[in-house]
Amino acid sequence: MAGVNPVSVFILAGGRSTRMGSDKALLQLEGKTLLEHALATAQQVSDNVIVVGARERYSDFGADIVEDEFQQCGPLAGIHSALGVSGSELNIVLSVDTPMVTAEFLKYLVQRATAKPDALATVPDADGGIQGTCAVYRRPFRAVAEQQLKRGRYKVTDTLALVRVEYVEENEMRAAGFDPAMFANLNTPEEFSQLARTKETKQG
Repeated sequence: MAGVNPVSVFILAGGRSTRMGSDKALLQLEGKTLLEHALATAQQVSDNVIVVGARERYSDFGADIVEDEFQQCGPLAGIHSALGVSGSELNIVLSVDTPMVTAEFLKYLVQRATAKPDALATVPDADGGIQGTCAVYRRPFRAVAEQQLKRGRYKVTDTLALVRVEYVEENEMRAAGFDPAMFANLNTPEEFSQLARTKETKQG
């Protein structure tokens, strides 16, 4: 499914959205769903873009879809399934609820990952934490993720602690011209409304 491109992009759209109260991927921002925003960003980086989520829910968006092998196990399960279908050396994982992440930053992550071929993951450590759902993974990370999932250990950060990782620090991001605030994710209706108002203010 994911071809032989040097880089594939996988959009994690399968979250339960319990705090939001509705499917975050289908929320409308500036006339487009968050999934459409993520697809537009991803398509600037690679022509091989795959949605990780329920096929019946997202089949109308025109992208290939892969479903989690480990259901209801969080983002780690999505990363695991993505790497299972990938034919790419480098695989960008992008959460659907971070619409401020830019294509330019994803390309920067790919550059960092390319420079560190021995790292199984290239991950920002910024905006208050490790951003494992806006990162680049190599396919061998899948085996480690599968071990963790089978043990009932679902945290991405715990799995990253088991492998060699290239961390992109906040000061490095800023020096390269990127604002760490881009990682703000939308978990509640209040956070979503605030982002919508911010964008309207900037446009006004």
